[in-house]
Order: sequence, then structure tokens, then C-alpha cells
Amino acid sequence: MSSTNSKPPLRQDTKLAHAGRDPLAFHGFVNPPVVHASTVLYPDTKTMVTGAQTYSYARRGNPTTDSLEGAMKEIEGAAGVKIANSGLNAIALAILSCVKSGDHILIVDTAYGPTRHFADTVLPGIGVSVTFYDPKIGADIKSLFQENTTAVFTEAPGSLTFEMQDVPAIAAEARAIGATVLMDNTWASPIYCQPLSMGVDLSIQAGTKYLVGHSDAMLGTVAASERAWEKLDAFCGAMGCHVAPDDIYLGLRGLRTLSVRLERHQRNTLAVLGWLKDQPNIDRIRYPGLESDPGHALWKRDFSGASGLCAFDFSESTTQEQAYAFLDALTLYGLGYSWGGFESLAIPVRLKGSRTATPVNLDRQSVRLHIGLEDPEDLIADLDQALAKAFG
Repeated sequence: MSSTNSKPPLRQDTKLAHAGRDPLAFHGFVNPPVVHASTVLYPDTKTMVTGAQTYSYARRGNPTTDSLEGAMKEIEGAAGVKIANSGLNAIALAILSCVKSGDHILIVDTAYGPTRHFADTVLPGIGVSVTFYDPKIGADIKSLFQENTTAVFTEAPGSLTFEMQDVPAIAAEARAIGATVLMDNTWASPIYCQPLSMGVDLSIQAGTKYLVGHSDAMLGTVAASERAWEKLDAFCGAMGCHVAPDDIYLGLRGLRTLSVRLERHQRNTLAVLGWLKDQPNIDRIRYPGLESDPGHALWKRDFSGASGLCAFDFSESTTQEQAYAFLDALTLYGLGYSWGGFESLAIPVRLKGSRTATPVNLDRQSVRLHIGLEDPEDLIADLDQALAKAFG
């Protein structure tokens, strides 16, 4: 029989509304204060030299940063969380916290483009060797381990191609040799995927996208498992990492409605893609939330939902001029490289030559879409008129 004092664990939406805030600690105000600060004063010398006070210097944290880190820690089920000033910064901090000169890291071949650039430029410069691997490798990842392999970087679904990975199988093999497992979880966010529960040590997201959700701030988060937290915390402290409190506030604001917005993004995306797949000039839809997607089974096993980012390939005969004419004719989809905000976006994509471990020879015109929070019927009508202008 359970104790009358025990409380049942809070469900996700309740956590989103309550995590990281304590109104009674701030005179009853619902939201934590936005603390603009650098210097922190001490009441006396003894407190100063012993560090016997909550805050010592703003770079080491303040009530605003603690609120978001505490909320994300609870939502991710993490030992600790660090905030970064962008998604790429979060990726770089996470990787650098677990590799050193002489180490070897495995990175999925479908990783976000700037992640690849970081791996190709920064890591070799500090003596870290990199091997890109096939996203479909699963437990066979062990065939690529070297004596100095200390980290494995995953991303699901992959950038541009939206290929899924068997993250639990990869994580199990990596942990068996003591390697740290990282995952870029920006597409799903911790609402639709919980990487730490799958054996991942460092769960990364570009908070610029769905966490902020309003296209008005840059942010990144890294949630660490118990075995990875100490190194992440120490590394971020040594690097002097700090994010402006106003940006953190926007992250906290977005956090409260994250689940509601993602539900609408998913619903709109399924409606738009349901129409798009039947259009004569469209060849393939790339979105693991669809039953027709090759990665759907893995997505269904490991994820509880799908976001608003997707892609499609035009038919083989489509020219670049037609693809660009389609994009230029759109009126509700902005041409922009980010995503995750309330607005719909589109960019041209060329998959050929985008990989090294598993070359993609598909020489098709492709488009990546972010389906926003507009009415899906209006989004469909905009695609319809743009296709008509591009293909006659």
C-alpha cells in the first residue's frame, strides 16, 4: 500500500507548465525573474572565501538560468543540463566535453551540415580523428570501433534525408566500450523523444527551433546522463559559457506551450503531406511519421510524435529552374534556413554529394519544408498555386 504522502509522477504536459519555477520564492509572480547581472555581492569575507552562498558570479548561474536548466533537467530526466547560445554551440560543447587529442569519434553521415563542418575543421585541428558512418548501421557500429574511440554521435531523423537510426542498438554497443553516446534530438525535442532513456549520454537540441518557438532567439541545450554530467559541467565552466537572460526567458516562455504547438505542427504536417503525396510532380515524401517512410518502424518504436520538418523530391524530369520557380511562387512559406517557429518555411535541397560514408547518388530537385501553425488548407492552396506556376 502506497504512502498517503507520496505523489504520483507528473505527466509531461504538467511538467511543461510547472517545471523550473517557484512563484513563492519570487513574491508570488508566476514566472521567474529575468536577472541581468554580472557581479554578485557577499555579506562577509567568510562567506566569500568558502563559497557558502547560492550564487558566486553570474557566469556560473543566476535564478534565470537555473529556471530553464532545472526545467529541462526534469523534462529530459537528466542528471544536469547546460544552456548554450545556439544549437551548433550546444553540439560543439557536448562533443568537446567528451573527446581530447588522440581520440576518435564516430559521427552519423546524415548529421546536420554545420555539425559536419565542425567535425571536418575544428576536430582535426585539436587532434581528434573522425569517421562518418551509415545511419542504418545499427549494432554493427562495433565494426568501426578503434582502440581510441571515445564518442559516438547520432541524429534521428537525419538532416535533409530524414533517415532513422537504431539509436538504442548503437548506444548499447558504444557503452560496452565506455564511449559516450550523443544525440541531436532537435527534430523531435524531448516531447516526442527521450534520448537518455535509450542509452544516450548527451541529449542535444537547438532550442532556437521548437523550444523558443517564435523565431526570436538563439538557444541550445545539452542534457546529460549521470556518467556524462561531471565532464559536461566542468567543461562548460572552463569555457566560460553563458547565455543572455533575455534569450533564456524566451526559452522559458516557449517551453510552456511546447507540447501544444508540436501537436499542431504534427497535425498540419500530416494534412499537408497527405495532399502533397498525390500530386503528379512529386516523387517521394521524406517524413518518418508516415507509414510509407522506410524509417517508420523505428520512429514508431522510439518516438511518440513527429514535428513539422519534412522534405520531398520532385519527379526525375524536374529541372532546377522549375524547382526554383516553385519556391519563388510560394507566398505563405518563407525562404529561410531555420525552422521550428510558428511560420512555414521552405528551402531548396540537393542530396547528391551531401555524404561521404554512404554516398547519395539521387540527382533530384528536392525541397525541405517546415509546416507552421497556419491553417493547413491555406498552406495546401499555396503549394497548389506554386506547383501550377512551376509546371504549367
